[in-house]
Amino acid sequence: MLEVRHLTTLLAIEEAGSLMEAAERLHVTQSALSHQLKDLEGRLGVELLVRRTRPVRFTTAGLRVLTLARDVLPRVQQTEREVKRLAAGQTGRLHIAIECHSCFQWLMPALDAFREHWPEVEMDLSAAFSFAPLPALVRGDLDMVITSDPVENEAVKYLPLFRYELVLAVSRQSPLAASKWIEPEDIADQTLITYPVERERLDVFTAFLNPANAEPAAIRTAELTPMTAQLVAAGRGVAALPNWALTEYTEHDLLKTVRLGEKGVWRTLYAAVRVEDDHTPYMQEFWETAKELCFKTLSGVRAVKGS
Repeated sequence: MLEVRHLTTLLAIEEAGSLMEAAERLHVTQSALSHQLKDLEGRLGVELLVRRTRPVRFTTAGLRVLTLARDVLPRVQQTEREVKRLAAGQTGRLHIAIECHSCFQWLMPALDAFREHWPEVEMDLSAAFSFAPLPALVRGDLDMVITSDPVENEAVKYLPLFRYELVLAVSRQSPLAASKWIEPEDIADQTLITYPVERERLDVFTAFLNPANAEPAAIRTAELTPMTAQLVAAGRGVAALPNWALTEYTEHDLLKTVRLGEKGVWRTLYAAVRVEDDHTPYMQEFWETAKELCFKTLSGVRAVKGS
């Protein structure tokens, strides 16, 4: 009566806290998810969820099935990994470069989790802030590039990780802190703090300021996100960063965030790989591991439809 997909669904509902967010994670409609749940409850003859609460609350019967999911699914996933190793061999190479300064926050735990299951895969990580990584990927010097700036290339496939909103970090005392959103010209009298890379590789310029022919009053750079956050909190400037990279600072009320434009600036983070490596088992598993970890640990990220 119970199937793996049922257990996966219940675990997703527990982690997401609602049917809508669980459906997004599972890449199905909320209607389809509700139908699957009702079908399962019909088979078992008992309700599994109390749907009127938020987050969704499991009934006693639902908790029993959820316990089974927690026990069974890791064993199923482990068996799948072992079969993948048998099919692909236990050796390989995964040299990764990142174009996202904030990505170390989730990438390092993802690498640690991946190493546990693929210990024989040779791994290397470099920051692609001083060179163009995509040509290196095509040449074979790299095996994966983490980027939010896909460049069309028939030799490269972009595997979407998640969508995130680029927001403006401002000090609590800033006049901008009370705004629901800002327009590009609102930065004209501000010092913009950025990472030390070309402005052509900064989303705040390419997606927000450049289309409006707007410029900040001044630009200063900072190497690390914590350094940038401290400068912003001290009123030394403003910074455009991913929403999830600022969660710990906003939760402690160290600074405020403001939307860029009424609809916001949303970007997608990708894992770029060579086309011929797209279906390599350990490449696929790293992508899946990274996505799973991101949705568990990062706030404000969204699933990419169809990924």
